[in-house]
Amino acid sequence: MKEKTIKKVIGETMMEIAEGIESGSFGSKIKIGLTTIGSEHGQDNLIKGAELAQKKNKDLEVVLIGKNNHSNLETIEVENESDMHKKMEELLESGYISGCVTMHYNFPVGVSTVGRLTTPGKGKETFLATTTGTSSVDRSEAMVKNAIHGIIAAKASGIDNPTLGILNLDGARQVEIILKKLSSKGYNINFAESVRADKGLIMRGNDMLQGTADVLVTDTLTGNILMKVFSAYTTGGSYESLGYGYGPGIGEEFDNLILILSRASGVPVVANSISYAKDLVLGKVKETRKTEFKKLKDIGFEDILKELNSSKEVTKKKDKSDLKPPKKEIVSEQIAGIDILDLENAVESLWSKGIYAESGMGCTGPVVLVNEANLDKSKKILIGEKFIIE
Repeated sequence: MKEKTIKKVIGETMMEIAEGIESGSFGSKIKIGLTTIGSEHGQDNLIKGAELAQKKNKDLEVVLIGKNNHSNLETIEVENESDMHKKMEELLESGYISGCVTMHYNFPVGVSTVGRLTTPGKGKETFLATTTGTSSVDRSEAMVKNAIHGIIAAKASGIDNPTLGILNLDGARQVEIILKKLSSKGYNINFAESVRADKGLIMRGNDMLQGTADVLVTDTLTGNILMKVFSAYTTGGSYESLGYGYGPGIGEEFDNLILILSRASGVPVVANSISYAKDLVLGKVKETRKTEFKKLKDIGFEDILKELNSSKEVTKKKDKSDLKPPKKEIVSEQIAGIDILDLENAVESLWSKGIYAESGMGCTGPVVLVNEANLDKSKKILIGEKFIIE
């Protein structure tokens, strides 16, 4: 062996040792559990995925939790799904496994899962926040927390400063206002910019296909559907063959690393989901979660969320019984950036100031229509009442 080759081998070996010591995995493999009861494709589908993951990852050891099988992987036997999840929780609490991949698990309110998919446009990975569970019973508050959960998952997976975009959904504009307020108070958010001519951090379908943002924020039900589509669009829907599954449950007080699969997840997704779990362990996801929520607490995160909910209550309580539109006039100018949930309230706000306005729907979302002469004044009013941002 040539001297240059020997030095290269030694260098690579030393680097592996250093990385192992830093991650805490040197001298031992990371144990990730996989529950094996409940797949629509049978137990063998899950086991093959586990074997594939272990084969691809030298620093990984998969522990199966389920019924007896013929695999060489370590297996902890249980009789049913209820016992399986109890055993999973027991193994996580004891530290015997560092994380676990499972199906059909009920998280408490406040915990939601961050999926990880590969976009078809450019083959880029995107973290979909979120895909199961619920961060809050309030939709807008949930999406704000989903954004934080997505940032945590992306950072723990090796993206130091992930870009973040919000899918163009009901509530997106309210979420944008809150996230920009968090950013202005010192919580660093690297906002993505749409590839469409409109730009901005509100993501369109084109952005999702291309993976414009590292973290894409959505409500959980929409995220769940999108995850299913992106996982199974090549197979007709019955078999999920792409992506990394529905991801880890993340919440401020939730400490166990539990990742979710669909009952329709196929071998490749099972393998990828286990690898995703290993990445999160190496990336110290628990420490990342604590660090991010500490930053948020320091800038008054809960108070900002209370402001969001208080503004909604004020809007609900306004007496509109005597409110009538001013004299009708031509409305040729549009004001975008208003959430669909606030659209009628925004129009009525302008009416109360003597400005005639109408609601409409443009190709990028809801708009308020006003006369050209009232455009600037209307924008100032809507900014002042927090319907739009500057």
